[in-house]
Amino acid sequence: MRSELIIDSAPQLSISISTNLTALAMIADALAGRRRGLPELWRRAVGARVGPLGHEAVRPLSAPGTTLAPDSLVPRSPAGGDVSVQAQITALQDLPPDALVKDLERTYGPGAPPPHWRAAADRPGHWLRGYASALADVWNATEPLWKRARPLLDREVERVGVTTVRGGPELLLGAISDRMVYGERGLVVSDVGGGTYELGDRRIVLVPMLAGRDALIIGVDDPDAVWIAYPVPGADSLWRRPVAPAVDELSALVGPVRADLLCALDQPMTMSMLATDMKIAPSGLTYHCDRLRAGRLITRERRGREVWIARTHRAEELLELFRR
Repeated sequence: MRSELIIDSAPQLSISISTNLTALAMIADALAGRRRGLPELWRRAVGARVGPLGHEAVRPLSAPGTTLAPDSLVPRSPAGGDVSVQAQITALQDLPPDALVKDLERTYGPGAPPPHWRAAADRPGHWLRGYASALADVWNATEPLWKRARPLLDREVERVGVTTVRGGPELLLGAISDRMVYGERGLVVSDVGGGTYELGDRRIVLVPMLAGRDALIIGVDDPDAVWIAYPVPGADSLWRRPVAPAVDELSALVGPVRADLLCALDQPMTMSMLATDMKIAPSGLTYHCDRLRAGRLITRERRGREVWIARTHRAEELLELFRR
């Protein structure tokens, strides 16, 4: 299955830094099972942060063989400017329940929606609250990664700006995803919907995301612009265990293993996740975590069978000190 965006003349490009599409990509990959290259460690970490209401709300996105989704997933288009996750959550909370029902009708036609969306159509207010909850929970897990990605995002803004001034948008568009090529008539996108759309005089808004290498989200319904969300170049480096600046000085203070442990805890992890990521035997990990806990640099919390580890505010301040 593929979609085609017909482009008759050199497209006008702009860029939007919209965190909500990063959260949507994380939801699709980590919760809905639409695997697009998100590392398993992050997939598990994101999934563990979302509550039951959020997990229930994202079930329609996991239906096999479907690529269409109602516009209510993105009630505020990034074509209108940068959109934060909180702004998106507020838009979902303000959306009347019957607007979701009408949205489903526009997406799938009149009558009953597909089976995977019927529960949402029957209780639209419940679904909107659940999806807003999932969005908030996912962002709580992802925001530290986003902060660390600022240099990559700044570099992408510069790259798109240079392309806009000097020309060559076709080359840029053809290189932002392996799932998209620039053909004779315009953009051809694999595994997205299945249809032909005219760009006309609309501009193209590029939205870099922190997502798996194969993630791609496209919006064609905005009358003023088409938006394309894609993984920011260099994002692969962020999935690896982060290394704080001045890590040598931090190592001198707390020891190299514990310095790496603190840097790895960009989001809470279970002991087993941390042991796998750090490649440390459980007994050794327990010893180092005991020392970090004694220094009030981490917390430990038992949830069922798992023990979750998180950095404290004191640890955050320490890392910030060595980033300067």
